[in-house]
Amino acid sequence: MPDSPELTDEDIREALKEIGSYVDVTEEDLKKIYVLALKHARRRLASSLPVSSAMTTRVVAVTVDDDVATAVRLLSENRISGLPVIDNSNIVVGVISEADILGSLGMGKDLTFRDIIRQMMGESAAPHSKGDKVGDIMSAPAITVSASTDIETAARLLSEKRIKRLPVVDDDGRLVGIVARADIVRAVQSR
Repeated sequence: MPDSPELTDEDIREALKEIGSYVDVTEEDLKKIYVLALKHARRRLASSLPVSSAMTTRVVAVTVDDDVATAVRLLSENRISGLPVIDNSNIVVGVISEADILGSLGMGKDLTFRDIIRQMMGESAAPHSKGDKVGDIMSAPAITVSASTDIETAARLLSEKRIKRLPVVDDDGRLVGIVARADIVRAVQSR
């Protein structure tokens, strides 16, 4: 929703004249009511948006059998912080994130992702504590939503679960998209 024009006192007076009857409210109170009503309308419209209006359909994903190094490469090349993990039927079985990779390397939270890439490339041989396959270190089960889930519900899930992205699945659990926090912000802002 584009920004509304600035409401002036003259606009209020003209609107009151157009009503043609007495309204027992000050112009200032009427402005406050208008601003609040507009805020509620924007919130209502945003909550009625389905995830399908915000999700990305071109999703980069990995399989449970892919090497962790493949996941690191895809994260780096695509400048993203997590990937859905799918099985051979395209069903979402988990998510692998930078945090999962850090944890698998036994690294603390103070290291950068660049440090992890250096280690994965062999500069420093930190042993994997959980395994070398994506399926060994992914977070599972994945928290997912359907394309028809409203954006407000998706945003609440992201916040409550403290995650950055939600795989979007069809009725059979197959990957059809992904929605990230930034996607939701853009969708709501454009209303």
